[in-house]
Amino acid sequence: MQNSFFKAIENKTGVSMEELFTLANAISYADFTDEKQVRKIVRKVGKLANKPVSKELEDQLTNSILQKGSSLSLSDIEKLM
Repeated sequence: MQNSFFKAIENKTGVSMEELFTLANAISYADFTDEKQVRKIVRKVGKLANKPVSKELEDQLTNSILQKGSSLSLSDIEKLM
């Protein structure tokens, strides 16, 4: 992809492409049956989105993701957020 495409995304979201690629990589290789790993990803997504994630919301998202386990897709995560 072209650099201007990435710059446009960075300008619109305020999130660097490096951070997005790091998150995408973490999600790609994540074990969605590991609660500790799921919680880490939930917190990271909240931080990147600049959205506060309360303990209750973190619990709800984590439990929902853990129920789906390895069948979870990026699309599923987007729907949860």
